[in-house]
Amino acid sequence: MNQPIIQVDAFTCTPFTGNPAAVCVLSAPQPDSWMQNVAQEMNLSETAFLVPQEDGFNLRWFTPTVEVPLCGHATLASAHVLWSEGHLSPEKPARFYTKSGILIAQRQGEWIELDFPVNHSQPTTVPPNLASALGVPIQSVWQNSLGYLVEVESEEMVRHLQPNFGLLKTLPISDVIVTSRTDSGSEYDFVSRFFAPGLGIDEDPVTGAAHCCLAPFWRDRIRKNEFLAYQASHRGGVVKVRYTGSVGGACSEGTYRVILGGQAVTVMRGELTE
Repeated sequence: MNQPIIQVDAFTCTPFTGNPAAVCVLSAPQPDSWMQNVAQEMNLSETAFLVPQEDGFNLRWFTPTVEVPLCGHATLASAHVLWSEGHLSPEKPARFYTKSGILIAQRQGEWIELDFPVNHSQPTTVPPNLASALGVPIQSVWQNSLGYLVEVESEEMVRHLQPNFGLLKTLPISDVIVTSRTDSGSEYDFVSRFFAPGLGIDEDPVTGAAHCCLAPFWRDRIRKNEFLAYQASHRGGVVKVRYTGSVGGACSEGTYRVILGGQAVTVMRGELTE
């Protein structure tokens, strides 16, 4: 089996920054075990597998250890590969059938926009050892289907976090978004980082799914619907975020959407031989 595989840096226009993802456009479905083995071999935060169907592509995402129900940067990378490698005409949107429903990607100049579901967070009590695991004081803790969302008081705290991952793994939920407003004068509205030892990833460089949680969270605090966000990992990445609900309006996960904008660049083309 000679299967092309493309590695893409997502949420960036500069190679070796942003979040790398591998993308396989398959001619036919493959066993779950094979896809998991490929993801483990690539050893990136996610590897995406696409199978063409009548009006789009079936899309699944695997970390080195598990399949996940939603991944923003690997969806961005997948759309980039479909257009840049000739699988789809550049003027046509990419339509993906996934475990999180139908996802649409469209080109907007040099940017790609993804239409994703909202992930609302609910306030919760601070779990024991969470502050110790993160090593910083906590202002508030919220919970969503991705994990905990933790607000801290400053951008500097977010940027200089050095979590204790061993302690983080002992928590009831080990996957944590940490966020704050940016300092005065910044071009960004908020910063974040995402730690996911429960998914086999200590830190994800740039996380589209996390911004589906951050969009409604910061909408309610900043009182606007559009943001420019920065995920302050070592590689770093920029995400345009647009929340389709009205400021101060009632929300429901089935009604409102998050539009994520990012750029992508191909850094490697290869071939799987097994």
